[in-house]
Amino acid sequence: MCIIRQLFGAVLAFFVLSSAVLSAESGHVLVRLGPEGAAFSDNGGRVEFAIDLTGSVPWRTFTLSDPARLVIDFSEVEWDDVPRNASAGIAEVNVGRYRPGWSRLVAVLREPFVIDSAEMLVGDEGRARLNLVLMPTTAEDFRTAAGAPGEAAPLEVPILRNETGRIRVALDAGHGGIDPGAEADGLREADLMLSFARRLKETLLRNGRFDVIMTREEDVFVPLERRLTLARASGADIFLSLHADALEDDAGTTSGMTVYTLSDGVTDGAALQLAERHARNDILSGVDLSAAEDEIAIVLMDLARHETTPRAEALAVALVDRFEQSGLPLNSRPLRHGGFAVLKSAELPSVLIELGFLSSSEDRERLSSEDWSTAATETILSALEVWADEDAVRRQRLRQ
Repeated sequence: MCIIRQLFGAVLAFFVLSSAVLSAESGHVLVRLGPEGAAFSDNGGRVEFAIDLTGSVPWRTFTLSDPARLVIDFSEVEWDDVPRNASAGIAEVNVGRYRPGWSRLVAVLREPFVIDSAEMLVGDEGRARLNLVLMPTTAEDFRTAAGAPGEAAPLEVPILRNETGRIRVALDAGHGGIDPGAEADGLREADLMLSFARRLKETLLRNGRFDVIMTREEDVFVPLERRLTLARASGADIFLSLHADALEDDAGTTSGMTVYTLSDGVTDGAALQLAERHARNDILSGVDLSAAEDEIAIVLMDLARHETTPRAEALAVALVDRFEQSGLPLNSRPLRHGGFAVLKSAELPSVLIELGFLSSSEDRERLSSEDWSTAATETILSALEVWADEDAVRRQRLRQ
């Protein structure tokens, strides 16, 4: 970061003298209904509801009484067309804005139903499909089960400074609260990742070389960009986001651990979006950009990312190498790139670890296994130690 501070004056002078403006994509793209749309169907007394989406989003579903209703809340979904009366069990369907950033679908039920299953599957191309099954029930049981879940609890940002000399790791257990993540065979991605993150935290702390900050300690919903804010405010040195996705139409063939780093193709757009949406003094730790123009902020973030990207790539390689050496299952393409929001920190080396896929029966068994979890946490610890040693050497060379 000292390099970034030294270059700030030069970059500022450049933009005072130059009328050039950097161009980048702006605006927030909403998830929309996919080509298959949304449809209700009746099947032997039960109601099945499928929603095809152009991407995965946080969601929740529950029932309400007086009158009996099914409610589905989505983050950032734009509805083009929804069946209004397409099932013997559904009287009518309405959609609208629930609150800023959230939309709601309400289906009025002709008779009492309970939610038998609900899962969101994500395909290889990023499209998602939400599948719900409603089963008939008694009026009494319906009233007992009905009711909106509580809202996500607010999280206080810890104000910490890393003065211990230990490496501070931000552990990000994916999803949580109103966003269960992938679901299969009664397993919720949010629960599995929180359990694994807690175990990994204990492993890292026992080692004595690492401090740990958790972006969530319990089953609460934390917006993606707030997770990065928590990590920065806590003085984190690296950021590990933990997930276990599910792929639609995969037949369970995709399995094993995968590590993602930020793809080069999203750098400029991500930088502009950060400049527009974040508090300026939160974009780069230790550099006050409050009075800087967007273009200056973008260049400074690019400079920081120029240093950060190789460090994140090296961390991903260390993780894959250690998993392979430990004999733990890897995906056929264990190193990948993506535009995930939690990877877009300018100065914080960040990786997203797909520990497995809930669409794979073998991975579901592993993710539920205490023996596998212990081996995986020890392997991640080993990878972090290797990376930290090599990173210290690399950074020392850069200073020479």
